[in-house]
Amino acid sequence: MAFKYPAARRDESKVDDYHGVKICDPYAWLEDTDSEETKTFVEEQNKLTMPFLEQCTVRPQFHQRLTELYNYPKYSCPYKRGNRYFYYHNQGLQNQDVLYVQNSLDGPATVFFDPNTLSEDGTVALKMGRLSEECEYYAYGLSSRGSDWVTVHFMKAGDLTKLPDVLERVKFSCLEWTHDGRGVFYNCYPKQDGKADGTETTSNLNQKLYYHVIGTKQSEDILVAEFPDHPKWHSGVRVSDDGRYAVLVITEGCEPVNQLWYCDLQKLPNGITGLLPWVKLVDNFEAQYSYITNEGSVFTFRTNLDAPRYCLINIDLDKPDKGNWRTLLPQHDKDVLGSVACVNLCYLLVNYIHDVKDILQLYELSTGNLIRDLPLDVGTVVGLSCKKKHSDFFYKFTSFTTPGVIYHYDLSQASPEPTVFRRVEVKGIQQEDYETNQVFYPSKDGTKIPMFLVHARGIKKDGSHPVFLYGYGGFENAIQPHYNVSYLLFVRHLGGILAVANIRGGGEYGQTWHKGGSLQNKQNCFDDFQCAAGYLIEEKYTTASRIAINGASNGGLLVAACVNQRPDLFGCAVAEVGVMDMLKFHKFTIGHAWTTDYGCADDPEQFKWLIKYSPLHNLPAAPYSGTAYPAMLLLTADHDDRVVPLHTLKYCATLQHGVGNSPRQLQPLMVRVDTRSGHGAGKPTAKAILEDAHIFSFIAQTLGLSWKE
Repeated sequence: MAFKYPAARRDESKVDDYHGVKICDPYAWLEDTDSEETKTFVEEQNKLTMPFLEQCTVRPQFHQRLTELYNYPKYSCPYKRGNRYFYYHNQGLQNQDVLYVQNSLDGPATVFFDPNTLSEDGTVALKMGRLSEECEYYAYGLSSRGSDWVTVHFMKAGDLTKLPDVLERVKFSCLEWTHDGRGVFYNCYPKQDGKADGTETTSNLNQKLYYHVIGTKQSEDILVAEFPDHPKWHSGVRVSDDGRYAVLVITEGCEPVNQLWYCDLQKLPNGITGLLPWVKLVDNFEAQYSYITNEGSVFTFRTNLDAPRYCLINIDLDKPDKGNWRTLLPQHDKDVLGSVACVNLCYLLVNYIHDVKDILQLYELSTGNLIRDLPLDVGTVVGLSCKKKHSDFFYKFTSFTTPGVIYHYDLSQASPEPTVFRRVEVKGIQQEDYETNQVFYPSKDGTKIPMFLVHARGIKKDGSHPVFLYGYGGFENAIQPHYNVSYLLFVRHLGGILAVANIRGGGEYGQTWHKGGSLQNKQNCFDDFQCAAGYLIEEKYTTASRIAINGASNGGLLVAACVNQRPDLFGCAVAEVGVMDMLKFHKFTIGHAWTTDYGCADDPEQFKWLIKYSPLHNLPAAPYSGTAYPAMLLLTADHDDRVVPLHTLKYCATLQHGVGNSPRQLQPLMVRVDTRSGHGAGKPTAKAILEDAHIFSFIAQTLGLSWKE
């Protein structure tokens, strides 16, 4: 054995019965995050892992270079409220982005809100921020140490005076102002026994929708919607563009389906005083409906009703019967209808996804006729800001090698054309040094899977190149081209190839693609990913021992499942905040919402799907004498209340007990447990840089890569 792993107590008496099948859970005690035994386990693991990571040969160069290249200015699209423009900006290495304001696009900008002043280490993050319609007030939600829990505060947008109003126990919430600026809709959970700081594992149930009036206490907030018979339901409100309607969307899990209710706020003679008289426009979970805009009683929705690649429909609230619904933009033959927004009163800005690349077009709202294409390179629209009542809008483009170009388009001009509003350059990275290609490879069942490859220009296919293979494959999330300095450093200084496989389970080709990799079809995700590695080997880009695979959250599940199934196919595996216990995930925090993608072990048939690939339950038992596992680095965080740390901790203990005790296992099997951080959102820049430096140093060390200047 190359490494001596910390001993972890095995409780063989802990056995669960799943429909007559007895499953031993010897490390169930690691589910108690507060126990001294769990804390000792984490400390002992970090004592093994952190020195190894710090002593990786290329770590000093990677960390230094990453810090240098991360230090470039980052901007969001400006957005207009009242007569002023707002945008987020990070000078380069600030832990959190800062919100700026300016009176005109070419005028001086001043700081409007700076989260960096709220904590020394940057672990207090701005999770949500909403300006009222006429820019009188600013509501902002803060999260601490990466937790999903949010505390909402308020201030006057004019003189930046902080108001005494505070909203607690907010999570997975909307934050929507009524147009009179009187208050906001928001969601919160009832108080429960025990803590709620992001380190708990208690299920999140019985979310309610409230209306908070500025200048009042949270205890006086008005309950406007609750669902006591459906504790797993979530809701969110959009106020219509004309301010008249509250549009309520209700979901039960992560599947793209929802109920659709509305309330005519004009018909409330005394305003919002209690439970709203909701009208149920759609009272089932058969399709998804997203509000786009409305002209009086005629509402435009993006939907997947009989349209797995999505379309636009019009529903007249005065004639709500389904027979009166009209298609405005039909489903495209191949492309997926992504985001849609209304601008300049009568236009629709429509984003299509064509083979994982974005197309941006302008349509007429009244007819659905195409007006024009907006020029885009091969990449992704990552930001868009517009309002129906404004004539201009901004959109931000990025790609694997383009950090960001923000375009401005003003439809009030005689012959409008998009102009470059802001272009970001990163010193030391020349875009022309890199080549991006998209390939299509066959999966196990013959399905063609798209994959992006980014590498130095003119490389030879001689099997010598290390590969960083990334995947996700879940929850209808499309993984499109995005800029990541760490990826480019891997290509530039470690001689690598970045490979991003657009496996099934995602939304790259709409709902059909998503359903092809979920529930009983989940194995397709793992087959697609393994076939990506196989393709790279067959095409002589690399060899198995030089492939590092990576994924986070659902992608962490992907990485661990693929290592269990094909340990011979990879040289290194990095699984971040992964869902590892597929039999119990639904019992913790928001895990119950994922059953729409995975299924649930409480169901006998679905248990059979899950037990076949659950990473925790498919690890080899000791003594293990089979194929050595690739080097593995597992990452989790103490305040991850999305995918709670117990997944990674139980998996790690089982992995080290079985595979780690094999004399054949020479590569490390390690876990890095970060403190004061969570699932990923809002992570301070310093922590993000350090984490990436550790990941890529681990890959370089275990694949035997050296630094190239």
